[in-house]
Amino acid sequence: MSEVDEVDRIVGAWNTQRPDLDFSPLEVLSRVDRLTRLLDRARRDVFRRSELEPWEWDVLSALRRAGTPFQLSPKQLLQQTLVSSGTMTNRIDRLVGRRFVRRVADPDDGRSVLVTLTDDGRIRVDAAITRLVDVEADLLRGLSRSDRDRLASLLRRLSLSFDV
Repeated sequence: MSEVDEVDRIVGAWNTQRPDLDFSPLEVLSRVDRLTRLLDRARRDVFRRSELEPWEWDVLSALRRAGTPFQLSPKQLLQQTLVSSGTMTNRIDRLVGRRFVRRVADPDDGRSVLVTLTDDGRIRVDAAITRLVDVEADLLRGLSRSDRDRLASLLRRLSLSFDV
């Protein structure tokens, strides 16, 4: 191995101090943790440049991914963003205030509403996803396409092992 990173140094020091333990999990998950923090900073910068908060991105991107007419019920938004109903109500209110979404009556249930992405919201989320894809591609520039595909497959398998 010609290149050594901080995780190699940490694991090496632990191996010296505790040779009785298998530190291979740290070799994987410490790197995932460090990459998560780097990715979080990069994403926050992208959202800041798009004048969005990360939570705004979560809601707007869920609506954008829904496809035309870019609307979901508050319950569907809850399921996709994993926040409480009170938090979602507050978020929708704030996004309405910024004119990124609007509430419309559900034509199938007059007692319910749908949250609909406005043109301003769509423009904002489209700009953010374009920046995000560019930044994340740059973060992965050190890997070939086949390495990226393999890594994605391995991470998917690991992720699925947590979904019970």
